[in-house]
Amino acid sequence: MERYVAIDNVCAWPNLSRADDGKIFAAIFNQPTHGGWEGDVECWRSDDDGKFWKLAGVAAEHESTTNRMNVAAGLARDGSLVVLASGWTKRNVVGDYSSPHDGQVLPMWVCRSDADGANWTHDESIALPTDGPETIIPFGDVIQLGDGNLGVSVYGWAPPNQVCSLFYVSTDDGRNWAQRGIIAATDSNETAPVTLPDSTLLAAVRTNGDGHIELYRSQDHGATWENRGPFSLPGQHPGHLTVLSDGRLLLSFGIRNRGLHAVAVRESDDGGTSWKGTQVLVDLPQTTDLGYPASVQADDGTIITAYYTSGADAHQRYHMGVLRWSIG
Repeated sequence: MERYVAIDNVCAWPNLSRADDGKIFAAIFNQPTHGGWEGDVECWRSDDDGKFWKLAGVAAEHESTTNRMNVAAGLARDGSLVVLASGWTKRNVVGDYSSPHDGQVLPMWVCRSDADGANWTHDESIALPTDGPETIIPFGDVIQLGDGNLGVSVYGWAPPNQVCSLFYVSTDDGRNWAQRGIIAATDSNETAPVTLPDSTLLAAVRTNGDGHIELYRSQDHGATWENRGPFSLPGQHPGHLTVLSDGRLLLSFGIRNRGLHAVAVRESDDGGTSWKGTQVLVDLPQTTDLGYPASVQADDGTIITAYYTSGADAHQRYHMGVLRWSIG
């Protein structure tokens, strides 16, 4: 196990994408606060499978008194980087903390860049649900679907509860997006989808009540979904799903239980029907804000897992941590 402080002094909530040429991109929130003041979504890049990182560009630059902090991200079929970014109004200047959920949710931007993540454009080409929440927030990966389109999850925001998880599709390689289906109609928020080799879709859905993860499945490219049941305990969320090169499925997730704050994984060798036990990758102090791991796999089989924490025993600042490890 190799462990790195990859990007210092950021809350991050990292989203990872790995390009065909091996570059790994991380879309992150660039401030050391849980959304408590102004900030941007930055794009960072690693050219050496997660050991070193450098700022590539700013995917979503905030406007005054707002931040851009909520993201979904991935690769379009033409190789472009796609970031869906929302955030919040009523944000103070950097260093002047305000409640993370004061204000209103901003409309999502669709942000696109070339293959290096340096130059970005954005527009508001997200169609709101025709019958559902008036405010939606992106989360998880932008994924390539078996029908040639792109897919992503968003969740409805209706204070004080997030009420539903929706599946959105782009038929023009990530430029315009509209709802295709409902993943979970109630008690759900941050959801991470993945496409299996046979085009089946799975989604790890964070429940709004006790904060466990439930697995949903779609066999019609996201139009309809079925609940396959829970696969984490309360206080263990949100999840990220990765298909490994040997066909196994990896769930990465955060744990915030009394006595254990950690980043952990589970694996399945039958497409999510059954799961092996929890493996803790890194144990973190009980006082920390932490989690939101995402994982990709290098050509040599090494798994790169990024997460965030407000501090560790040997490093007392917010940072994006990276683990490089091998699965048995």
